Amino acid sequence: MLKTKVTEMLGIEYPIIGGAMMWISTAEYVAAMSEAGGMGIMASANYKSKEAFDKAIGSMKHLTKKPYGVNINLFPAMTQIDNNEYIDVMADHGLKIVETSGHHAPENLVGRFKDLGMTWIHKCVGARYAQKVEAMGADIVTVVGYENGGATGRLDLGTLVLIPIVVDAVKLPVIGGGGVSDGRGLAAVLSLGAQAAIMGTRLLATREAPIHDKIKQALVNASELDTMLIMRSLNATHRVLANQAAKKCLELEDSKAEFMQIYEVIKGENAKKMYDEGDVNAGILACGQGIGLVHDIPTLKDLFKRISDEAKSMITRLAS
Repeated sequence: MLKTKVTEMLGIEYPIIGGAMMWISTAEYVAAMSEAGGMGIMASANYKSKEAFDKAIGSMKHLTKKPYGVNINLFPAMTQIDNNEYIDVMADHGLKIVETSGHHAPENLVGRFKDLGMTWIHKCVGARYAQKVEAMGADIVTVVGYENGGATGRLDLGTLVLIPIVVDAVKLPVIGGGGVSDGRGLAAVLSLGAQAAIMGTRLLATREAPIHDKIKQALVNASELDTMLIMRSLNATHRVLANQAAKKCLELEDSKAEFMQIYEVIKGENAKKMYDEGDVNAGILACGQGIGLVHDIPTLKDLFKRISDEAKSMITRLAS
């Protein structure tokens, strides 16, 4: 077992955190991550009303007794409810682990986190942002390098540089990611000073992932060269699978198209259709360069154990 400050603080077996993913990090999938010994983070943005979110949190009581977190999304959205409503539901159910992510630190929410005795994890892009939330009272900070899938941040820093810089900048435990797909990646981020790894792309190719089998197979068949960056012109750079939708988005950006034209390509409804129906070109699929290390579709339990065992083996070999 790999014990770290993060595993002790969160009460989990493996130092592996499943990143919150839109349309994917549902109650069932998050519970499966936690049952497998890591910790899942539910994406509150999946639920468009307080009632729907409350129902999902209520179902978690029957799915797992193990720790899990909830992500509060601070990014701009076409439709977004008051985050205080999500926190009301979390408080009603006694949840104690909250993650925030977005362009700005949640100054207006921190007091509620503290009053409710929550462990607050903040996901940010670099050292000065980590220092800011440390001063605000964050308990853990998460950073991911430029290799990651989804939002890449504004700094374009790779994992190998970003993690130790943030570790040196704060006294908080750091969760690090960006390209982590196996035990070598976990051992690497731990050696850089992180206390756990956050993973997203690798977890898409698991049996429990709530996406179509055709999408999972497309990910297994992809290489490290099959991702691309889009939405930089919108100040929202994302790394995604290089499919037809992503290429169309970049084409529209290059032609200085209106935002609503681009939105019709990147909107979440297209991604949901892709996940549900298996058309790999229907929407945008957040995907990191670590996809080149993904070669099978195991259960989460088998994957987490494999990653942990490989990391321990690597650490032992290096120590000897």
